[in-house]
Amino acid sequence: MSSPIPVAVLGATGSVGQRFISLLDNHPWFKVVALAASDRSAGQKYSQATRWILDTPMPDYAKDMIIVLASVEAVQAKIVFSALHSDVAKELEPQFAKAGVAVCSNASSFRQAEDVPLLLPEVNANHIHLVKEQRKIRNWSGCIITNPNCTSTGLTVALKALDDAFGVKKVFAVSLQALSGAGYPGVSSLDIMDNIIPNVGNGGEEEKVETEPRKMLGKLNQNKIDFADIKFSAHTNRVAVIDGHTVCASVEFSSPPADIQSVLQILSNYQAPAEARELPSAPKPVIHLREEADRPQPRLDRLTGKGMSTVVGRVRKDSLFDIKFVVLSHNTIRGAAGGSIYNAELLVNEGLL
Repeated sequence: MSSPIPVAVLGATGSVGQRFISLLDNHPWFKVVALAASDRSAGQKYSQATRWILDTPMPDYAKDMIIVLASVEAVQAKIVFSALHSDVAKELEPQFAKAGVAVCSNASSFRQAEDVPLLLPEVNANHIHLVKEQRKIRNWSGCIITNPNCTSTGLTVALKALDDAFGVKKVFAVSLQALSGAGYPGVSSLDIMDNIIPNVGNGGEEEKVETEPRKMLGKLNQNKIDFADIKFSAHTNRVAVIDGHTVCASVEFSSPPADIQSVLQILSNYQAPAEARELPSAPKPVIHLREEADRPQPRLDRLTGKGMSTVVGRVRKDSLFDIKFVVLSHNTIRGAAGGSIYNAELLVNEGLL
């Protein structure tokens, strides 16, 4: 690329905003030209306004940047990465799209809109072309593209490989979700220590896990997505883990595999579509298969593939359905900021910026 593309981060002081800033440091395609937040932080140096919570240092480029107000007037960039709360994103993201900016959003506000791609490039890269219909319908030159809920992410990647091979009919899933998924300061220590909370927020977490994979595993049919005909039942739980969402899943197939070995082979050999395979943030490997009896584990496996790979283990026969397994995905890298950056790379690569 002859010159870097100017990008900005909206909601830059929050936990996902911080992850965006970290992952965009020395990105080969993108240069951060603005960090935006609420009027409470605007006008301050980023290092002064932000309580940095990541276990990696704050990038030098961000420390002395002056935070601007999260508005179309104050942010001049071709791509904005949105780490905004869904209520704010619902109002602000369309304003950027109308102004000709590509919005790569981590917010849930537009995930189920018929003309908005819900993307995992290693799963449904061709859905990116839905932005053409979006621009036509909404009469804007920018666009909004979204990544899914962080719990849906790893589960959907694993299901894509299995669905292509055997046809997925039913999924029963139980999540063990990390604390960082609740943002900062997140869950009270008195609530989570020595405890599991069997309800993740009030944002319809279980409904998201039951719906979003059906959109991503669906087919782009001219100008719309035909949802996959898969039945889901999900239980979502918050656990005392810092990063890394774990999901225990049981799956029923249309054409059950002959043996577990064939399932293992399908998972370990899965490749992203060609257009998404060599992008800077592409996970390598897409699926990392662990064959130990006690893996994956968040502390040991969440940074596999720089946090972008999906880790699957404990693949075995299921007495009710066909197989069951455990899947782990880094919720703030692959499931949030890293996912949005990967989506932006696909948008550029497909000539849709």
